[in-house]
Amino acid sequence: MRQANLKLNLNVKKTRKQVFLSVIERVMPWVALIKLIAPYYSEGKSGRLLFPFQKMPPVQFIQQWFTLFDPSLNDAFLDNPMHQEFAQLEEFCRLPNENTILRFRHRLEMHKLAEKILGVVTEIWIQRELLLKTGATMGATLIAVPSPTKNKVNLRELEMHSRRKANRCIYA
Repeated sequence: MRQANLKLNLNVKKTRKQVFLSVIERVMPWVALIKLIAPYYSEGKSGRLLFPFQKMPPVQFIQQWFTLFDPSLNDAFLDNPMHQEFAQLEEFCRLPNENTILRFRHRLEMHKLAEKILGVVTEIWIQRELLLKTGATMGATLIAVPSPTKNKVNLRELEMHSRRKANRCIYA
């Protein structure tokens, strides 16, 4: 018996990452960024076929927003179709590899385009009254350490506070 391959998406609720990327997609000045980068990018008429530079700005933003190294960014494109969709890579047979990502970033650094890109994005977002803040989710962990009076001068460290965990005194 044959089974149908329907590619149904049964997820009704969007993740925070999906919501974030869909909002960003609507407010990013992609055309202005492409115009800014285009004069510094070669046509690639000789040598091997270059990856389309128009696809690289979203790749760079994904790398920055999700703090991914070049190899892990390449893996993220393979693991997470959401990243591919945001960078509009689904119609291409190949994804940018870590060398492509590295060379593009070096080109931006060489021509000091990162500051210019940030300026264009910031200017347009200010006009639209938008703000993007950075942040991180951190978990607190209590770690067992020696008593705070067991330091070199046998004095209590004022920053240390004691807690009880499983009938043990823990200093944090």
